[in-house]
Amino acid sequence: MITKDILVEDLVEELPDSVIFLRERGLVCILCGEPVWGTLNELAKSKNFTDDQIDEVVVQLNRLRNN
Repeated sequence: MITKDILVEDLVEELPDSVIFLRERGLVCILCGEPVWGTLNELAKSKNFTDDQIDEVVVQLNRLRNN
């Protein structure tokens, strides 16, 4: 299960489609071919996402993972 505390590197490894999914939402998680350091929560907060928006991203990522 994906949580907001997952490391971006682990998220990309577990769910490669997350790169496109996040980019479409303004969360660029790959720079120069390397994952951004930190957690999904930290990345989203740096882009001014609210807690509710982050929770929704997590729900959507888990749906994507389960497809």
